[in-house]
Amino acid sequence: MDTAPHLNQETLKVEKLNHSHRWGIILAGGDGTRLRPLTQTISGDARPKQFCPLLGGKTLLAQTRLRIASAIDARRTLFVLTKKHEPFYTEELADVSPARMIVQPSNRGTLPAILWSLLRIAQLDETASVAFFPSDHYYTREQKFIRGVRAAFQCAGASAGQVILLGAAAVRPEAEYGWIEPDLGNTAFRSGLAPIKRFWEKPSPETAQLLLNRGCLWNTFVMIGRAAAFLNMIEAAAPETYRMLESAMRIQDPASQADAMRAAYDAMPVGDFSKQVLSSSTSQLAVKRLGDIGWSDLGDPRRLVTALFESGIENPWVKSGCCNHCGLALAAAS
Repeated sequence: MDTAPHLNQETLKVEKLNHSHRWGIILAGGDGTRLRPLTQTISGDARPKQFCPLLGGKTLLAQTRLRIASAIDARRTLFVLTKKHEPFYTEELADVSPARMIVQPSNRGTLPAILWSLLRIAQLDETASVAFFPSDHYYTREQKFIRGVRAAFQCAGASAGQVILLGAAAVRPEAEYGWIEPDLGNTAFRSGLAPIKRFWEKPSPETAQLLLNRGCLWNTFVMIGRAAAFLNMIEAAAPETYRMLESAMRIQDPASQADAMRAAYDAMPVGDFSKQVLSSSTSQLAVKRLGDIGWSDLGDPRRLVTALFESGIENPWVKSGCCNHCGLALAAAS
């Protein structure tokens, strides 16, 4: 009669142990140039959109932190930043230890940002499972999204060599998004996962309509997998970038390591993780379909205003008329 409580406690212990190897990385190093006219109007300076209170009075970075807090311990959440944005994130991340900040000397794209953070985590936890979260996205159904994150962590823990991408149900033929085409064979979405047949990055409007008709998914760029699986993919797809950063990370002296990282960033070209790594690694990837989670990457004024109207959020900058770019979007959405 008393075995059930005992089993429940054991289950909780195992779950807690597994969670201790779950890490989150918030990607907050982008420049946000497409929304610059709007963010300058709102904030009065050149801060990127992730440091701007575009929706509901909190910055997009603050909303990202709150969104993932129930799934990943804050002590195992790292932030990828860029040095020139320091005036914008110093106060925002005042409660975050410098050890959890990866401050890039410059923005060289998503590939080095992701690789550096993975190398850092691999030093701290050889068995880490890692989730990557862009800091400038929006969800109207956050709890549904977080349930998908938790489920993807469980799948990643059971499959050490696989990386899982979270795909949102497409609700329109959006030509400015990346799309995931699942391999719709007999095993498609078994346990919520499907193999990936192909990526489509910013297709033409006609192709986007075809992808929508075929049941393809929007790529949220939220990715979950073992750190080792990510690193293996990067080393195979971008060996030179991997070699440069991995060599710098092996340097023990902090000052010398920082110098080596600056030299590596100065020498390397801009790297796109989607194009250089994901597109060439489909055999190691799977997609988890989340359904309609009300996702938007807020990449331009039109999508930002669409998110505002769909969510019913009010913002003072909308009432003030903000800027010409957003004014056109407001007219189109109303």
